[in-house]
Amino acid sequence: MTQGVSFRPAIASDVPAIIAMLREDRLGAARETAPMDSYATAFATLTTQPQTRMIVGEREGEVVAFYQLTILDGLSHRAMRRGNIEDVRVAERLRGQGIGHAMMNDAATRARALGCGMLQLVAHETRQATHRFYLSAGFTASHVGFKRSLSDPEETQ
Repeated sequence: MTQGVSFRPAIASDVPAIIAMLREDRLGAARETAPMDSYATAFATLTTQPQTRMIVGEREGEVVAFYQLTILDGLSHRAMRRGNIEDVRVAERLRGQGIGHAMMNDAATRARALGCGMLQLVAHETRQATHRFYLSAGFTASHVGFKRSLSDPEETQ
C-alpha cells in the first residue's frame, strides 16, 4: 500500500470506474464511447485469458487507478518473457501524488513473479506528460510504435 492506495485484481463491478478514468482525457473521451455493456463483455472475456491481469488501485474503497498487464512469450531477447502494460490510468484529481509510480512498481513485481524479464508499453505520441512520467518511472524510449486499423476492409487488402 502506497499513498493510501492498494492494488488488487479488478472485478466486474470495477468496470464503470475504470471506463470513467479512461474517458477523463481528450483522447479517451473521443474513443471510449461504447455502451457500458460492451466494456462489461470485454472485461468478462479478458478475465478468461490466463496471460492477462487487470489491476485496480483502490483508496478508501474507491477505484482510483488501473492497468492491464498481459504476459507475452517470445523468441527474441533469448526467449525472454515480457510484461506488456496497457490502459494505465490514475484518476485525474489524484495525479502527481506518487500513485502512478506505485502502480508501475506493482506491475514490475507482478511481472517478475510471472517470470518476466522486461516491462514494455506504448504511449500516444501526443501525451508528452505521460512520456515524462514513464521516463521518471525507469522506462526508456527505445522504440517507435505503429498501428494499423482493421476496421476498414480496404485497409486490409
